[in-house]
Amino acid sequence: MKNKFLFYLFAALAISLSNVMCAVVAYNYCSMQWGIRYAGYSAPANTAFFLIIPYAIGIVICAVLSRFFHKRSEGYTTGVSM
Repeated sequence: MKNKFLFYLFAALAISLSNVMCAVVAYNYCSMQWGIRYAGYSAPANTAFFLIIPYAIGIVICAVLSRFFHKRSEGYTTGVSM
């Protein structure tokens, strides 16, 4: 039961992180475009896409943990006794 809960928790967290990532990157891209046009920013707007890196790492970690707990909830054992 605990493993199934953790499976759902990490799956929901991965989906939520992907949605938050899209919103944050879109906002920062628009902000950079405004800054380039009106405030004199010198960096290109594409630098907003560097924010994808930490979110992508978090999404991958959550997806791997979700898969791990899904396998454990189905009775798959890793060979490590707990």
